[in-house]
Amino acid sequence: MSELIKNVEQAAKNILFNCAKGQAGDTLLIVHEACDEGYYDPKLHGLVAEAAKTLGFEVTLFEIAFAPDIKDPSPELAAKLAAADHSLFLARLGDQLRFQKNKIPARSIISYAIDSDMFLSSFARADYAGFAELKGLIEAAFVAAKRIQVTCPAGTDFSGSLQNGEFEHSDIYLKRFPLSIFNPVPIFAFSGCIAQNGFLTGTGSQYYKPYACELRDTLLIDFKGADITGFRGSQRDISSAQTHYEMVAKKYNIDPYFVHSWHAGIHPACRFDHPASENFERWSGAAFGNPRLLHFHSCGKIPPGEISINVVDPSIRLDDALIWEKGVLHPERLRGGDMLLARFPDLARAFQNPAKEIGLGPAERLSFS
Repeated sequence: MSELIKNVEQAAKNILFNCAKGQAGDTLLIVHEACDEGYYDPKLHGLVAEAAKTLGFEVTLFEIAFAPDIKDPSPELAAKLAAADHSLFLARLGDQLRFQKNKIPARSIISYAIDSDMFLSSFARADYAGFAELKGLIEAAFVAAKRIQVTCPAGTDFSGSLQNGEFEHSDIYLKRFPLSIFNPVPIFAFSGCIAQNGFLTGTGSQYYKPYACELRDTLLIDFKGADITGFRGSQRDISSAQTHYEMVAKKYNIDPYFVHSWHAGIHPACRFDHPASENFERWSGAAFGNPRLLHFHSCGKIPPGEISINVVDPSIRLDDALIWEKGVLHPERLRGGDMLLARFPDLARAFQNPAKEIGLGPAERLSFS
């Protein structure tokens, strides 16, 4: 068996057996965008379909057009989703509807491996069950912590705690694959500042234009609870940020300066090889799973908001435990982390050699151009 075929089979088993909990004989609906949309690799849906057939699944491919604004599935698609044992979205519609209850069946999966290289890498091949357990350990540590502090080299510094020990919401309406992020942390008991370099961009909810605005220097975003209270930096960047927030808010009739949650990547094999500026939409929809990135959901009260604020190389301290250290996640510092790594060798290997590529531009920072 060639290395390529072996990797395809391993990734397919991971998504269909470990994530979907499927079995041979089940039906699989693959919802994909047209090949010329430029977001998902046009070869990916065919690659996954053939691998699924080899594993004994009955596969149906269904092509949809991309819609920049959120729309309900068509009656034809809704019927196919309801009939299938499993549905896999290789289309942004899945991401757009991930917080919309009853819009798509809970057994649906959205793939954040958006091209063949990502699907064939350890990003998609490392055991889904291991990352599900890691996510649980991280969330338990957040709940137990009396004080959570986040900093970054650019100047981010905020702190707080989980109110009532509860996360704001979870992605319960579909499954993420690969599992590369923990549930969003509600912002209401946090305050401080966020340092943003390069740009502000969208969240993958609505696809407005322009999707990103330029920041030439470091912009400091002050917040208290759910409110952005001000911007600090060059007057040009402050004006750019305010204009962008007001533009997006006016378009969708939402609160521009509302922030509701944040979370960071947990998958060290998530890599994004091209500068974010080449395609902000693809970057914001795929790179976030790397532990070097932490992002906030802002602009609008409905998850996930419309503007993403991105922190590079965060350090996250839970009481006295530094779990993220300048963009490096240390599972062994979590209670039960050592045992988890021992039980999932592929997980341990991924953390021993984490991907560094997250779409940075010149001077190893986020850049608009």
